[in-house]
Amino acid sequence: MVFFRKDEQLENLGNGILEATWATFPTLAQNQIALTWVVYDPPVLVNTGGALTPDAFWHHPVRGFTYRGVERIYPASVVKLFYLVAVNEWLEKGMIQTSKELERALGDMIIDSSNDATSLVVDILTGTTSGPELSPGPFETWKQQRHIINRYYQSLGWEEMETINVCQKTWGDGPYGRERAFYGEMFENRNMLTTNAIARVVHSIVGGVAVSSGRSQAMMNLLKRSTNPEDLPKDVEEDQITGFIGGGLPQNAQIWSKAGWTSQVRHDAAYIEIPDKPPYLLVVFTEGKANATNRDILPLVSKLVAEAISNL
Repeated sequence: MVFFRKDEQLENLGNGILEATWATFPTLAQNQIALTWVVYDPPVLVNTGGALTPDAFWHHPVRGFTYRGVERIYPASVVKLFYLVAVNEWLEKGMIQTSKELERALGDMIIDSSNDATSLVVDILTGTTSGPELSPGPFETWKQQRHIINRYYQSLGWEEMETINVCQKTWGDGPYGRERAFYGEMFENRNMLTTNAIARVVHSIVGGVAVSSGRSQAMMNLLKRSTNPEDLPKDVEEDQITGFIGGGLPQNAQIWSKAGWTSQVRHDAAYIEIPDKPPYLLVVFTEGKANATNRDILPLVSKLVAEAISNL
């Protein structure tokens, strides 16, 4: 059972949004987009500072729409959301200790999407380091340690986590040495996520039940972004708003998000609040070289969803 219930109104709206997107971008194939959209009808149970117990939160019904939401897709930097939650879990359990360097890396990993910062975070989470290839015995041990993040997500018992893979670092040029060997000959062990799995993690963070209410709030603080063009960083390849979900929102919207992009994919996962409208969660993945470089697809989907929210 997916964590949200299907709903006829959202099905009709969601399918209409997809049809409008394909009509505008004929090069976007039907199997090159996946999305999950969850609406928080009143009484709103999210972004309350953790007012609900986890039990009450998970039993509160929410409605949603998904298209290809169970398809395994390379997530690029959206995987950093999963490492953010895992770090907070490890800290809460006393499995690791916080430090200035870890805090700096977490901020850079989420706010700026730094791959170098993510490398440190994965090392701390797994007790492993990158480097030259290892002999078979030590490599087996190393691989077991790297899968600890997967084991954590599977231990949650969420159906959405059964097919995911979140054991790899994110790279600029790609993996080398033991990291390349760990990917597998055909890259079969690379990170893979579904939009439903990502939606569930974001849902738990905004619900204040990811690890603890205090830690969920700290994660929200890192994910908060401004849609004001004046506030966007000028010296980066992608600012995670322009060309993403935030790029299709009205100026008065608030957004908490994590984007991901490579030469082959363009993704975003966001929680959005627009004044006087129900808040909502939106995860959109697009694949294919032409779509990855297209900065108009995700903003259009976002704009259409925001308009649909106004009509609910």
